[in-house]
Amino acid sequence: MLNKILSVAIIFLLLNLAVAPSVWASGNAEKEAKLAEKVKTGIAKLGTGKEAKVKIKLKNGNKMKGYISEIGEEQFIVQNEKTGESVVSYSSVKQIKGNNLSKQTAIIIGFVAFFAVLVIILVAQKENT
Repeated sequence: MLNKILSVAIIFLLLNLAVAPSVWASGNAEKEAKLAEKVKTGIAKLGTGKEAKVKIKLKNGNKMKGYISEIGEEQFIVQNEKTGESVVSYSSVKQIKGNNLSKQTAIIIGFVAFFAVLVIILVAQKENT
């Protein structure tokens, strides 16, 4: 019984690590460029306007919250009603959360949870036979 519980716990922990929506930056210039391009693509998908709300963590530890008011080639502008606007370069972003990204993450988490339950049921049936 204890082995089954531990197996299920390990499966859930491994799946959680596989789906974790965090972005880790490294010192490699090629990885930095890929990360900046990924951020740029994500910002372009969100678009501009008050409905394009984002939460941003920068590599220097600062956090920003607001909506995207303008998108440029090397940077974008985040508008916050309290603090005004801030210009953010794509390469300075560590993590970003926005409207479209959270829907996609919810779908992925739902799919993984369904798959995990299916695997657990199959493993339990196999052990019972």
